[in-house]
Amino acid sequence: MFATMMHGAGDVRYEEVADPKILAPTDAIIQLAVSSICGSDLWPYRGYGEFDGPKAMGHEYCGVVVEIGSDVKTVKKGQFVVGSFCLSDNTCPHCQYGFQSSCQQREFMTGAQAPYARIPLADGTLVGLDHLPDPSLYPDLQAVSDVLGTGWYAADAARVTPGSTAVVIGDGAVGLMAVIAAKHYGAERIIAMSRHPSRQALAKEFGATYIVAERGEEGIARRYRY
Repeated sequence: MFATMMHGAGDVRYEEVADPKILAPTDAIIQLAVSSICGSDLWPYRGYGEFDGPKAMGHEYCGVVVEIGSDVKTVKKGQFVVGSFCLSDNTCPHCQYGFQSSCQQREFMTGAQAPYARIPLADGTLVGLDHLPDPSLYPDLQAVSDVLGTGWYAADAARVTPGSTAVVIGDGAVGLMAVIAAKHYGAERIIAMSRHPSRQALAKEFGATYIVAERGEEGIARRYRY
């Protein structure tokens, strides 16, 4: 099959790679329905950080299970699943406390910009649907695999409560999802720090009550007016 591989800064290639296989009894293989580029992919593309060789790209994804390892219990072949960018068993003490990103078996997903992908720790990483969704919903389900979960975790970790004020710094996909999460948690005032008109409109549609475009000390002073 062909997949997206990053060979170095500014060097992304579409090249042939081996089909994924079950390597551990906790693995699953899925056929990708949709995948995407994450903002974090841009860091190595721009040359930030160490780079020690070609890397398979892709960690925002959803699709259909085509094969499972012998120990996989929570998903089955033919089931539509949404996966996380952070691979976890969902059973260790850290996971049980709500910190799957600190799982004792943690790995980070790669290789989802391809027709098929191997998902380690499938039981803890994949969430299965009870039906095959309409393809028009694929982009929405794909967003759940990374940006919604990250934004939601931000609101949860910030302990947003009914009647509180939430300030969301940044208006990218994760920031906009944090606005949705803050609204869900009942924040009375949701301040979106945004300088882009199109994203400001989305933030207000998603529940932001105020928009602050200023940055630095000016942004802090403006924020405190609310």
